[in-house]
Amino acid sequence: MVFIRKTEDFTCEHCGFFVEGNGYTNHCPQCLYSKHVDINPGDRLATCGGLMKPIGIEKKGKEYIIKHKCVKCGFEKPNKAVKEDSFDMIVQISASSLSKI
Repeated sequence: MVFIRKTEDFTCEHCGFFVEGNGYTNHCPQCLYSKHVDINPGDRLATCGGLMKPIGIEKKGKEYIIKHKCVKCGFEKPNKAVKEDSFDMIVQISASSLSKI
């Protein structure tokens, strides 16, 4: 798998927040939603195009991993949280996923 860096700005289709991409940006830092556009990171070859809902948070060492699930086709993919991400949303999603156990 080869990572293809794409610097793209976008408006989040879930919350409307304008996101300035840095080449590694793959989700909205406000609501943490993503979009199902890649087969491999950055290739933009997925034809689904569905919104990827953040459904869980996992902590690995000092990093947080956001688990996304496509609302259109059910595809699941983890993404690393970054410092620009809303920590309040990380906590909210984490608490929500724990309450479903």
